[in-house]
Amino acid sequence: MQLHISPSLRHVTVVTGKGLREFIKVKVGSRRFSYQMMFYSLLFFTFLLRFVFVLSTVDTIDGDPSPCSSLACLGKRLKPKLLGRRRVDSGNVPEAMYQVLEQPLSEQELKGRSDIPQTLQDFMFEVKRSKSDAREFAQKLKEMVTLMEQRTRTAKIQEYLYRHVASSSIPKQLHCLALKLANEHSINAAARLQLPEAELVPMLVDNNYFHFVLASDNILAASVVAKSLVKNALRPHKIVLHIITDRKTYFPMQAWFSLHPLSPAIIEVKALHHFDWLSKGKVPVLEAMEKDQRVRSQFRGGSSVIVANNKENPVVVAAKLQALSPKYNSLMNHIRIHLPELFPSLNKVVFLDDDIVIQTDLTPLWDIDMNGKVNGAVETCRGEDKFVMSKKFKSYLNFSNPTIARNFDPEECAWAYGMNVFDLAAWRRTNISSTYYHWLDENLKSDLSLWQLGTLPPGLIAFHGHVQTIDPFWHMLGLGYQETTSYADAESAAVVHFNGRAKPWLDIAFPHLRPLWAKYLDSSDRFIKSCHIRAS
Repeated sequence: MQLHISPSLRHVTVVTGKGLREFIKVKVGSRRFSYQMMFYSLLFFTFLLRFVFVLSTVDTIDGDPSPCSSLACLGKRLKPKLLGRRRVDSGNVPEAMYQVLEQPLSEQELKGRSDIPQTLQDFMFEVKRSKSDAREFAQKLKEMVTLMEQRTRTAKIQEYLYRHVASSSIPKQLHCLALKLANEHSINAAARLQLPEAELVPMLVDNNYFHFVLASDNILAASVVAKSLVKNALRPHKIVLHIITDRKTYFPMQAWFSLHPLSPAIIEVKALHHFDWLSKGKVPVLEAMEKDQRVRSQFRGGSSVIVANNKENPVVVAAKLQALSPKYNSLMNHIRIHLPELFPSLNKVVFLDDDIVIQTDLTPLWDIDMNGKVNGAVETCRGEDKFVMSKKFKSYLNFSNPTIARNFDPEECAWAYGMNVFDLAAWRRTNISSTYYHWLDENLKSDLSLWQLGTLPPGLIAFHGHVQTIDPFWHMLGLGYQETTSYADAESAAVVHFNGRAKPWLDIAFPHLRPLWAKYLDSSDRFIKSCHIRAS
């Protein structure tokens, strides 16, 4: 298109691309019309045409695939720009999608539906095929995500249930080991040796030795704790290990340590019925266990009842399943509260759980200044592992209960059971044991609502104000439920604790952490081989 203006500015000739001429006659009012104004007006419109061209070009560069073919279309696009407003960014989510996604969707609405996409690929295919608008897109997305959430929750609960069954059951290998050792005790005089030998008995009450206490009915686990303790001791001849077990495990336990001596360390194996004070009259721990079992069976239900609740968070379901574990009703788990009575002649002991492995000499624990406190323990609210080392009183105690709320601080740091230094002389000057049983009674009266089941919550209460913090190096926790713990980090700790369901003697143990425990098993031992106990 060409534009020709006559010298007098009275005629404007427009020549189109097809060679046709169109004349625009401009009538100019005599003496009232300025030729100069006409000239500037034409310049302005020429500039405006170029401006429109630039804007439409930028619009195309922005990625709009549909060019305008009419002035109306072009006007709609240019209007926001000419008025100083930009188009809505295509990256923003339309308000209609928010409205659909915020509407609740019940499980019943999805039940029996076969038209919900099962994968992201199916979802994208369906959306493209139906050319859905924003609302339909959001509705399909919500249905798919909700369905996946329901399936994920079901899968997590099933996983927790299987782990509960696996961790609560006695593996056949452990059952086999106990039976074979019991039989060995009955037929082999070497398996019935007195532990310790008569000349070493005085050392059992000698405070110049380093005394360790292990309460367990698991022979395999006890053997690993004992072997790792003695093997890593710098002065094994000064080590005394007191093993406490129950009546049914006593003879197999005695047989194992008679046939597998750990000289020069001194090993004592006793059953609970060998302690005079425990067999006479009423013992608070036994009464508490009976009440606990009675109340728990009435209010907790079984695993099927817990899993059937489809409203609770899977983590809550897992906690309730763990509460059904037999260890929470085991005397071995409660016996530590009676250490002053069990060992009346000793001033200091280190108490060990049977799911730990010792990796260094523990005798320096006797050099720790307890500052008059009773319990030397590692705090569990500070550390690099925020999952394991984030436990405070509110993690264990129910602060929605006014009895707990008015007596304790929810932000107070918790500490670990499993490897504890106990000053028994200082303990005997306190009312720790009576406080422990007082709160057990309070919990029973409140239908087990004051805390999660276990011995640590009442322990936190009973030892409140009597705990001396020790260096975290001495006790690393969480190897039974924290898979992200690296082997290198665990290997650098003095004691590693497989607290949690994934015990190292179970098939559900974390493969990269199990070698820390398994290296203290002798795969060539005839009992280990005959019961098919694997070291890896």
